[in-house]
Amino acid sequence: MKVLMVGDVVGAVGRAMVAKYVPLIKEKEQVDLVICNAENAAHGKGITRKIYNQLLNYGVDVITMGNHTFSKEVLLEFIDECEKMVRPKNMEPTEAGKSTIVVEVKGKKIAVSNLLGEVFMNNVTASPFDAMLEILEEYKEADFHIVDLHGEVTSEKVAFAYQFSDRVSIAVGTHTHVQTADERIVNGRCAAISDLGMCGPYDSVLGRDINEVLTRFMSHERTRYTIAEGRGIFCGCLVEIDEESNAAVSIQRIQIREDE
Repeated sequence: MKVLMVGDVVGAVGRAMVAKYVPLIKEKEQVDLVICNAENAAHGKGITRKIYNQLLNYGVDVITMGNHTFSKEVLLEFIDECEKMVRPKNMEPTEAGKSTIVVEVKGKKIAVSNLLGEVFMNNVTASPFDAMLEILEEYKEADFHIVDLHGEVTSEKVAFAYQFSDRVSIAVGTHTHVQTADERIVNGRCAAISDLGMCGPYDSVLGRDINEVLTRFMSHERTRYTIAEGRGIFCGCLVEIDEESNAAVSIQRIQIREDE
């Protein structure tokens, strides 16, 4: 079984990259499941109903979120209708939406969960380690687990993969928008990477307009959250799962940069 994990989608350029490359990768690699982080999909913060449906139409099977989940308050009006979206379990408000969903692929029940890192993050209600223990207890019927840990620091995300390598088959990090080069198979069964990177404008500061960010750093002026335009980058990873053992056997980083 092959699983495509797609990094944080940032703005219109990010959505265009998903629309272009997810179908191509799915066909070329015979991908069985696509999971995509979309917490920055709507103008850099949050998601709308329209964009949620767009991403599913592009070939995404499950959407994960992060600290900007509720930046667009309109999400509270329809999040409970989003059967293919998960939001961080350990982040306020805890009562809206789902943090784990079980999808069936090739006869396997796969639990996909979303967690928020505890270090340098706001509105965190519990450690992601404690939250994961609750998920494992609640979803015992799952054949294997996939987790998107949305967090600032690599150490927390690497430690998480080691802690749960015997019970989680894929543990990826999101949030920094910078792809890390530490993909690995932890303890012979858990595919892990500290950060998938982003799908968004390549000539940017983590997706944001370069001049606007430089103004903020140099003059300390408050600025808007303007998303950059121009050529895009697509980041993620492709994981292969052994269907007998439910263990990950390979992980491959994907980074596609459009030409000038």
